[in-house]
Amino acid sequence: MNTNLSNPNIDNLRHQQTGVSSEHFNKSNQNDSNDLSSDTINAQITNNYDTNVPKKFGSFGVVFVTTIEETKEKVALKKVLQDRRFKNRELKIMQRLEHNNVIDLKYYFYQEDQSKKELYLNLVLEYMPQSLYQRIRHYAHMKERQTMPHDEAQIYMYQLFKGLNYMHGSWGICHRDIKPQNILINPETLELKICDLGSAKILIPNDNNVSYICSRYYRAPELIFGSVQYTTQIDIWSAGCVMGELILGKPLFCGTNGINQLVEIIKILGTPNVQEILAMNPNYKEHAFTYIQPIPLQQVFNHE
Repeated sequence: MNTNLSNPNIDNLRHQQTGVSSEHFNKSNQNDSNDLSSDTINAQITNNYDTNVPKKFGSFGVVFVTTIEETKEKVALKKVLQDRRFKNRELKIMQRLEHNNVIDLKYYFYQEDQSKKELYLNLVLEYMPQSLYQRIRHYAHMKERQTMPHDEAQIYMYQLFKGLNYMHGSWGICHRDIKPQNILINPETLELKICDLGSAKILIPNDNNVSYICSRYYRAPELIFGSVQYTTQIDIWSAGCVMGELILGKPLFCGTNGINQLVEIIKILGTPNVQEILAMNPNYKEHAFTYIQPIPLQQVFNHE
């Protein structure tokens, strides 16, 4: 998180977007008293894209690529509908984070759509040119279909685990949606940054949390078993699935629905025993699973 915003050019920001007025612009720190009134805002954020064609649709908002005119810095602008009754959890979490492998929140501001009476939060984020998903597809679409070189995959995974270790160890923050689409990279420098913290949450021991979370292919078994008292380890499972995908060039577990996802996991890792199921969710009642022997991982990755 950039907390040094003394640059007078940055203090003169006015977002230009048709039909939406900017109510106030906030510096990215945790003190909400630093809100600037619209009278003091003179933004020069200009769009270098067709405003009708967002770069990415996410579960919680739309992301555009834009440029800060004064600095000519390319940034990502994530726009989310803000419920006036609540504070935005993603914003509060991003204000805490400052790590080389987590996307940086530079600034944020609110806008009100006068015609729809809706309030939007705009997060101005560090720009990265690609997602890890795009990089995987890059190799898959080569003339002679390839997978990512091992050295490149190792560099990315090292950084992913560093970023997760920081989020888990320093703050107790669980991302809850780790997948290649939410991991940004620069293929020229091999930098990696975790992004899209719309599902992220600080997990409090013994507190219940929603189990229907995380994209299906990367969902940990305890979530499929309905656990509501999971830990940050669900991110580690997701990261392991990402690693498998880098090696294979395709998702490791491709379930068609929640239950089938568990079937796909069991096909490779084998049937969990009663003790393992209870460890994932002590309240799970159905323990009758047909025994399936695990497949050695060397066989799973035998395309090598």
